Amino acid sequence: MKITVIGGTGPQGQGLAQRFARAGVDVILGSRDAARAATIAEDLAGQLGDAPGTISGMDNLAAVEAANEFVILAVPYGGHDATLKSIKSGLAGKILVDIVVPLAEGNPKKAAMPLEGSATESAQAMLGDHIPVVGALHNVSAHVLADLEQGINCDILVCGNNLEAKQKVMALIEQLGVTCYNCGLAESARCIEALTPILIRLNMSKTTPFRHGGVKIWAE
Repeated sequence: MKITVIGGTGPQGQGLAQRFARAGVDVILGSRDAARAATIAEDLAGQLGDAPGTISGMDNLAAVEAANEFVILAVPYGGHDATLKSIKSGLAGKILVDIVVPLAEGNPKKAAMPLEGSATESAQAMLGDHIPVVGALHNVSAHVLADLEQGINCDILVCGNNLEAKQKVMALIEQLGVTCYNCGLAESARCIEALTPILIRLNMSKTTPFRHGGVKIWAE
C-alpha cells in the first residue's frame, strides 16, 4: 500500500509518515517544493533504519497521483483551501483524509470554523460528493506523533458521509496501534475539530499536570 501525506514536511506529517512506515505502509510526502520533500523524506527514512515501509517525497500533485487510494491532508488551516484546489485533479478515485483543524490565526486556543461548519465539511463541499472526505486524527498532537518511542496516547474520532470510505480509513489508521470510532457524518467534525483548541488550552495551562493530552473513550 502506498499513501500520500500532503503537508508531509510539517510536524504532523513527518510523525505520521514515520509511524506508517514503521507499520509497513509506503508513504509519499507531498510539498510545494519537491526537492525539500525528497530531502526530508530521505532524512526521516534514515532515522527508521530497517522499517518495512518506505518514505519518499514529491511535489503535491505528483504525490497525490502516486497514492493508491489514501491522501492525508495535513497542511496548516491557512493553506487548506488553496492546497485542495491545487490537488483536486489528482483525487479522482481516491479518499481524502482531512486532519486539518481550523484554528484562529495567531491564537491556537480558539477555533475559526468556516461557513460550512468544519474543515472536513468545507473539503467535501469543494471536492464534490464523488470524492469521499473523511475527517480523522484531529486531536493528536504533533509532539505525540513525533515521539516514536511512545504509542499514540488517544483514540481517533472519525467522521464522514461515506461509510465505506470511513471503514477503510479506520482500518488504515488502526495499523498505528490506536482505536478508531465512527462518530457519524461529516457534520460531526464541527465538534471533533473544536475539541483541538480546548486540548491545546489545557496542554498549555500551568494548572494541568500534562502537556500533550488527547481524547480517550472510556466504557464502564
